[in-house]
This record gives sequence, structure tokens and C-alpha cells, in this order.
Amino acid sequence: MENFTFYAPTYFDFGRNTESHVAMLVKRFGGTNVLLHYGGGSIKRSGLYDRVTKCLEEEGIPYGELGGVQPNPRSGLVYEGIDLCRREGYDFILAVGGGSVIDSAKAIAAGTCYDGDFWDFYTKKATIQKALPVGVVLTIAAAGSEGSTNTVITNEKTGFKKGAGSDVLRPRFSILNPELTCTLPPYQTAAGATDIMIHICERYFSNTEEVEITDRLCEAVLKTMIYETPRVIKNPDHYEARANIMWAGMIAHNNVCCVGRVQDWASHHIEHELSALYDVTHGAGLAVIAPAWMRYVLTVNPHKLVQFAERVWDVPPQQTEEQTALKGIEAFEAFLKSIGMPLTFAEIGASEKDIDTLTKKLFEGQETEGNYVKLTAGDVKKIYEYATRRL
Repeated sequence: MENFTFYAPTYFDFGRNTESHVAMLVKRFGGTNVLLHYGGGSIKRSGLYDRVTKCLEEEGIPYGELGGVQPNPRSGLVYEGIDLCRREGYDFILAVGGGSVIDSAKAIAAGTCYDGDFWDFYTKKATIQKALPVGVVLTIAAAGSEGSTNTVITNEKTGFKKGAGSDVLRPRFSILNPELTCTLPPYQTAAGATDIMIHICERYFSNTEEVEITDRLCEAVLKTMIYETPRVIKNPDHYEARANIMWAGMIAHNNVCCVGRVQDWASHHIEHELSALYDVTHGAGLAVIAPAWMRYVLTVNPHKLVQFAERVWDVPPQQTEEQTALKGIEAFEAFLKSIGMPLTFAEIGASEKDIDTLTKKLFEGQETEGNYVKLTAGDVKKIYEYATRRL
């Protein structure tokens, strides 16, 4: 295990009706003039918008609003939010929605406190030193942004989808009411579950030795998702299954499962190019890319894939390590298919003719990708090719 620091100060308010505490928490964490940030009309149709705004109004907290966040959140709305915060003097951003809304709120929070172009944070030209405080009312269990340091934004002008991070971006509070996820369509629920599982895999597939505690934490979250996801697909109103998935989503991405170990992140970065070009649901893109990555790196570094097969999927040892690992990958693919996720380019509307473009964009400014196996541009092209067909 390697040296590490871990700082995760987010206050979590978990359970039924916890959104009624939103005004109290905004006040507790210093908000006096709030930008309410959200996506489309779902929070209005569900009544959540009315409940949140009523709480703010009853406590006399001034607020403005900026809706319109799309999946794979866009830079244009971030620029609009930064201008709005500066013009209206907002000192707190309240994100009501899923990971896209939270990521957009974090980008606005950082950009408002920066003299330059907020996109500098995503191209690594600048580091995030200061940000407005962000609070969250979570409506989708998936991205884990409610407890993380990270934000991912798509630049509409360049077509690049990039991430940035800083401890100052961790939300001050996150309200997690599993009931708010019960109206999600099965596909969106499954895509969120996939995102959670791959967040864990990015940490699990590591060459760092003697990390048994975080290995076991990762395996526990994966086992939970394997158990709970089919239950909630079958019964969308299953509160306990929703609750376990919602907390798993937070644990999967607040870094408690990865301290002391080198992380990978190749699957996410390879997928980002897909969702930037085709605007596919992130979890669906990961369902296509992650198993293809596993199949490709199997022959180079099977060790952790063997452990993944035996501990997570209960695969008995086969004649060779590669055979054992392959059984685990096949079990993972079968699970993804069973919950309605795609496994190939064709199923998400992606084309093999774009592989060169996808690879070129990913490798702009870098020579390798990932850590479990250091991938070259040629390797990534082959992973994309693996994803055009299920071998």
C-alpha cells in the first residue's frame, strides 16, 4: 500500500423526505444568495422543484435559477452560469439532479472564482484553488459526483470531453433520498448501476500490491450492485434496493475505495470520446468499452482479472489464469446484458469508421493511457475494434 491523504468533508443527509432539510443545510453551510441549478423538466413534473423552492422561500433565502443541464453537460451552460453568478452575486450553488447537474454546478463554482477561462482547469493549464460552495439534492444514483472531487464537461466548440478535480469541489452537503430515484426508467437505472460498477473497476484494477482492505471494499460494492440492480429493475419502487444502490454510488467515487493504490481510468477516458462524439449515455458507453478493455488487457496482465473472476463472480479456477479471467469477463458481460445494457458499437449507434478520430482525440497531448496496462494509441484502437463486435 502506498502513502496517501484522504479528506472527504461532505455532510450526507440520507433517507426519506430529507429534501425538506435543504434550506437548513444551505444556511448551515453559509448560503445567503443561491443559484438553483437543474436539468430538464423532471424535477418539476415530480414536484421536487416545488418542494425545494418552498423550503428556500419559507426560510427567506433568495435564489435564482439556471436549468437546462443536459446529459454529458456542456461548456456553454457553464459559461452562462458563471456570468449569472458574477452578475447576481450568488454565493452558493444548489444542484438538484444527477451527476451531469452536479458536474456543471462544480464547473460554475470553480469558474466564478477564476479570472481566466474555466476550461483551463480541464486542459490542465490551471488548477482549481477556490470555488463557490455547492450543495446537492441527488435524483440519480450513478456518477458519484455528490461525494467526489471531480467534474466532467464537454466543450461544445472543440468536441472534447474532459475532467477536472480539486478537494474544494466536494459538495458541502448532499441530500440522498432514495425515493427520488424510483421514477427513473429501467434503462437509466441500469446505466447508472453500470457507471457505479466501472467507477469501482477503475480503482480495483491496480498493480499496487498488498491492498487487501480496499480490494475487499471494492468487491463488496460490486457484489452489492450485482445483487441489488436486478431487484430494482424488476421492482422500481423497492426502497431498500434503491437505498443500497444510492449509497454504493457515493462510496464508488469518493475515493474511500482507492486510497493507497494506483488507479487505472482507461475505460472512462476511452468512453469519454464515445459520449462526446455520439452523446450516448455514459453508463451505456462504459458497458461497451469496459469489457472490451478487459478482454484486451487480459493477455498482458491477467492477475487482477483472475481475482475479479474468482471473488466477484465466483468463478472456480480454470486450467489457466487466462481461462479463469475470461470466465469472469463473460459473467460481467452476461450481467450487463441481463439488465438491458448494450455491449457493442452498433447498439449505441457508434461507427467503426470513427475509430481513428476517437483515438486521435484521446491521445492529443499524451502518449499512453491507463495504468493497469499502459496503453498506446494502437492498443486503444484495438479496444475500440473489440467493442465493434463481441468476441
